[in-house]
Amino acid sequence: MSKKILVIRFSSIGDIVLTTPVIRALRLQLGAEVHFLTKMAFAPIVQNNPHISKVITLQDDFNSLIRELKDEHYDYIIDLHHNLRTQRIKLALRKSSSSFYKLNFEKWLLVHTGVNRLPDLHIVDRYMEAAESLGVKKDELGLDWFIPDENKVDIQSIFGLAPGSYIAFVVGAAHVTKCLTSEQIIAICNRLNAPVILLGGKDEIEKANLIEASVPPGKVKNACGQFDLLQSSSILQQSGAVIAHDTGLMHITAALHKPQVVIWGNTIPQFGMYPYYGNISGQWISFEQKGLTCRPCSKLGFPKCPKGHFKCILSLDLNGIAEAAESLIA
Repeated sequence: MSKKILVIRFSSIGDIVLTTPVIRALRLQLGAEVHFLTKMAFAPIVQNNPHISKVITLQDDFNSLIRELKDEHYDYIIDLHHNLRTQRIKLALRKSSSSFYKLNFEKWLLVHTGVNRLPDLHIVDRYMEAAESLGVKKDELGLDWFIPDENKVDIQSIFGLAPGSYIAFVVGAAHVTKCLTSEQIIAICNRLNAPVILLGGKDEIEKANLIEASVPPGKVKNACGQFDLLQSSSILQQSGAVIAHDTGLMHITAALHKPQVVIWGNTIPQFGMYPYYGNISGQWISFEQKGLTCRPCSKLGFPKCPKGHFKCILSLDLNGIAEAAESLIA
């Protein structure tokens, strides 16, 4: 009889996308029935994954959630979030489990002292370590992302562009200190020969409107706030190349095996959350300002630069970014 396994990861977009190699291995290598527990807001990320039999969402009524989970009679729990709430779930279910190590102390040490004790491992490898006791192995097939037909965007009819002809520019991220400024994005767009589609959520609408108004008419197409996550990923899928910050759409780009230019501000690739392609073809070019003693200033980010100078972003080579994107689309 196949095992029934509960995988837990509450948030956020990128972190959940990075769990997909574990889910795939559990299903295809073990034939396991995989259930995934996450927050309601992030359920759409995994609900189309054919390797997941059931998506369960975190509820305000914790006791009701525990009753629901107990009724499933899981054989094993893989905790890829590893916090106090997941500890409560594991204690309540009393099932065999494993967790991934979050490296919080090592990240704190690097941020606050500059001492790097982080292992040279992608977070996907650390996620996989939590499942190794079940006998699964990393398959090197990269990340998974599934776009239903009803969420696919007709690029030609909406934007007048042919698939593969444009650069998708992800203009935002969860924190300002991860992002290029509007002025920098305008400068890059003006240097690009290929047309550009701006991508982002409702929080990026004002920024995108400014960018669109500041470049020659028709140079960019503004899609910010107009499409949901799956539709936005369809726009990424049909692009020739992508420019992105350290954000969830960067990981979705990798899952779609699209080439991308990745911009790093206050965070660093050494945290282990850079684009993951496995052995699937996919190219990414990194731009970061190395040598700054204040970087990384956080494992996440801030609303503004704590030092006031924002050199990690303002010192980046804008010509180089534009040239790299053009080389990828070529």
